[in-house]
Amino acid sequence: MKKNKTNNGKTEKLQGQNGKTFDPMALTWSERYDEQISKVWKLLPESVAKIIASVAVFILGVSINGDWILVWVHLIKQFGHRSVNATVDSRWFTLESLRLNNFLSFWWPSLVVSYGLYVGIGGFIHWYYYIRQRDRPEEWKCQPQKWLSPELEKHEILLGSFTLFLNATVSSLLSCYIYNGGYCTVYYDISEYGWLYFILQFPLIFIYQDYLTYWLHRIYHLPFLYKNFHKLHHKYKQPTAFSVTAIHPVESLHIQITLATPLFFAPIHWFPFYASAFYAYYHGIIDHSGVNFKSFWWQPWQPDAIFHDNHHQYFHVNFAFNISFWDKLHGTYRRKDRVYNEDIFYGTGKTVDSVTSEELAADLEERELENPLAYRAEMPFKLSDKEVKSLRKSK
Repeated sequence: MKKNKTNNGKTEKLQGQNGKTFDPMALTWSERYDEQISKVWKLLPESVAKIIASVAVFILGVSINGDWILVWVHLIKQFGHRSVNATVDSRWFTLESLRLNNFLSFWWPSLVVSYGLYVGIGGFIHWYYYIRQRDRPEEWKCQPQKWLSPELEKHEILLGSFTLFLNATVSSLLSCYIYNGGYCTVYYDISEYGWLYFILQFPLIFIYQDYLTYWLHRIYHLPFLYKNFHKLHHKYKQPTAFSVTAIHPVESLHIQITLATPLFFAPIHWFPFYASAFYAYYHGIIDHSGVNFKSFWWQPWQPDAIFHDNHHQYFHVNFAFNISFWDKLHGTYRRKDRVYNEDIFYGTGKTVDSVTSEELAADLEERELENPLAYRAEMPFKLSDKEVKSLRKSK
């Protein structure tokens, strides 16, 4: 048996194969097989192991909304099958009239594949970071002294599983509808609009989706919408990769449907659209992982993972996902001279001289929980001893 550190700093034993009863909804199944997985993992070259972990994150990201089945449909249409049965049932609200012929043949594969990836790849990612490296969190975790409780881990998996069911169902409906010749503005022949427009779609779609997501996210942080919908997602103050799907169903469907609207209102090629979507899904996993991932040199627009981790830790700040400029533009970027917490709305925080001594003390405590290694340079939000004394004296 391997000993492991728990949320409270105590030790517990990871149960072996004959240990506690397997819980199918606890995707931390890899804890039970840590010894076996570790033996195999040690045989791999480090470079290969890192590639496998990165690919696993990407595959999990692709499965989040079940969009893989939409890509499959577009590939079929791209390489041959574009004809549909011209005869449509004239009666209203039949599968034929709604262009949903053979819907079940889209629905069940979408669910099976999405859940299979969620359980299999999700369990592997949990093992790779939260089991394999749990005894040295200061080397990789954004908040190394804090962990989600087992109850919240299970809660995010249960909620995320339900949201995944709804998202995969919507993706099944869209893919079935498009496959059967339902109206959409997607085109497949690049020459129809030219190569220049095809290439420009990559940055245009990416910027459109990201800026729209910024505002959708910010709107859900208004007091009413936050307290009734988005707060559910903020139960996870120390997010993990499973937190990305643990969203209120209403909010999740709202975002999914809104982001899909260009498929029906503008002439777009399917490849740039889903390339942008999958990029966002991949970084959704990265940003919620709790791991101090850094963006690459070719991503000057992309904030490091600590940016969104700060959002979960401090709540109403840093609303952007893949382009941090939106927060800088609108004044919602986290600032060192501001105090943030769950009761301070609208993204601008409060000045130090306008908060209570209790709020200031709580903010200073939160800053101490951040990992300096998660930042590029010296930790920008950790105040110096002199600054702390000055602030406390002013209160």
